[in-house]
Parts: sequence; structure tokens; C-alpha cells
Amino acid sequence: VQLVESGGGVVQAGGSLKLSCAVSGFTFDHYAIAWFRQAPGKEREGVSCISRSYGNTSYVDSVKGRFTISSDWKKNLVYLQMNSLKPEDSGIYFCGADTRICSRYESWYDYWGQGTQVTVSS
Repeated sequence: VQLVESGGGVVQAGGSLKLSCAVSGFTFDHYAIAWFRQAPGKEREGVSCISRSYGNTSYVDSVKGRFTISSDWKKNLVYLQMNSLKPEDSGIYFCGADTRICSRYESWYDYWGQGTQVTVSS
């Protein structure tokens, strides 16, 4: 399984970015893809998740109403649309995959991408 993130960059507070996670290598359709982020000196934090198996999505409270996770399963892509960005949203954003369901715990996920940097300036 391989995950490749893209779409990070530098944006001013209040701006938007759209991240993409390209998923490959799964031989079945039952898995979940999550976005996590990690700021310098902090633990990796779950941001959002989408389940291909059940179609449900979830968000951490701090991004509800600002971030939207979506997917194009035909293209094996998962997106994270980030609006109204704040400096505290800065960090490296990773996508993780699991063959079961969504979880907010980093240890739940078996596969990870290399990450993409998001920097929000004030």
C-alpha cells in the first residue's frame, strides 16, 4: 500500500488549501483514510477520516465547519479542503490508511504517506 500526499503550501490566515492523498495497493475496497497533522514539538493529531466501507466521515472539533474531507474512489484519491485557515493549522499533514474503520488514534493506522507541509501565516 502506498499513500502520497500533495497540495501543501504557504497561505495567509483566512485562506484555503486543498490537500490530496493518492492511494494505491489495496486489493479490496474496505478501508479508511485519515488525515493527521503534526506541528513542531507536538504529537500527531487526527484531523479527519473517511471510510470507503461505510461512507461516513469524522472531524476533530477544531476543524469542524472549516475542513471538508471527500473522495473520488474511482481515482483512488482522498481530499481535504481546508478553508478559513488559522496559524494553528500549520504543520505536516499526513494521510494514513487502515483496513478496518476510522479511528482518531495514530497507532490504529498501518500505512502512512510522507506528508505535505502546510504553513499558515498570520
